[in-house]
Amino acid sequence: MVRQTRLPADPESWLVREAPDAPVLFFRPDVLQATARRFLAGFPGLVTYAVKANPDPAVLANLAAAGIGAFDVASPEEMALARAAAPDAVLHYHNPVRSAAEIAAGRAAGVASWSVDRLSELDKLACLAPRTEIAVRLKLPVPGAAYDFGSKFGAAPEEAAALLRAVVARGFTPSVTFHPGTQCTDPAAWARYIAASAEAATAAGVRLARLNVGGGFAADRSGAAPDLEAVFAVIGAATREAFGANAPALVCEPGRAMVAEAVTLALRVKASDDRAVTLNDGIYGALAEWRDMGPGGRLRVLSPAGHLRSAAPRPRLAFGPTCDSLDRLPDPIDLPGDIAEGDWLICPAMGAYSGALVTRFNGYGAREVVTLGPAAA
Repeated sequence: MVRQTRLPADPESWLVREAPDAPVLFFRPDVLQATARRFLAGFPGLVTYAVKANPDPAVLANLAAAGIGAFDVASPEEMALARAAAPDAVLHYHNPVRSAAEIAAGRAAGVASWSVDRLSELDKLACLAPRTEIAVRLKLPVPGAAYDFGSKFGAAPEEAAALLRAVVARGFTPSVTFHPGTQCTDPAAWARYIAASAEAATAAGVRLARLNVGGGFAADRSGAAPDLEAVFAVIGAATREAFGANAPALVCEPGRAMVAEAVTLALRVKASDDRAVTLNDGIYGALAEWRDMGPGGRLRVLSPAGHLRSAAPRPRLAFGPTCDSLDRLPDPIDLPGDIAEGDWLICPAMGAYSGALVTRFNGYGAREVVTLGPAAA
């Protein structure tokens, strides 16, 4: 990876001037910090950042500079990255399944909050100090997300109630955490989860210290920016309605919505015909999520001469650069009819997972990271 020190104003001018052959990630620190401040100002509780979405040290440092003081970590490596960016940060280790070595690493890193979704994982945490916060991971069959995190993690409401009782019986501080699913566009999903969390706490006879409403906050993939403030309002109102005077403190852990808009990805068209395009990145790189979520509706195509392609769109297959026939998007994508070899496909809102999921399969995976200056007023 080559990190540029110059601060160009926009991807287009840099691409035309430099004509890179590798994929390029354009990073906007000002956009990232503005999004962090939006969460801090609007969410009615503690804002943590889900490091898995983008663990780049520059991202973590900019979030810390914007006032994010807590991080959701899923591994010892993420703990180290968060500590390097913010030595005094609060760490929440909410990956609910851990090895003994990972638990030891969490203790050494001073993790403040842990999660579990089964009794056997709670048993592993017997070494923790009394009154340590243990958040029970709740799952529900709630629609509205691009894909469901409950397929791997979480306890059903009755199981969650039993776990809460066990948490208290062992001298820990009880909380609940949930995740409505990535790119969740239905604010009512949070309300349903909050109501179920209250019901589980009541069934357990437990007063929750905190309620972590997860991530799931949507990024702008279509050109219509999600109304985060409306989601925050639903979360606050649903918590008051469900818990009344015993409302727990709220926590959120945005990942995608925090970082997506801060990065734009540019890909080079290696080949083009009436049927398909071959790009210099694919599912083994920054486009891994496009297999499940599609590319969104904000793509634009820039010619080497610097003008945007504007011919009527036509559906084309999209292949990645590797020799693997699986390296393709499952469905055709609409691209300008005049797209040509050497063009760049410019993809906004790619700050989440586009870098974190990159592999070096077939010798690909190298990319440039270019920091952009603030947009002109």
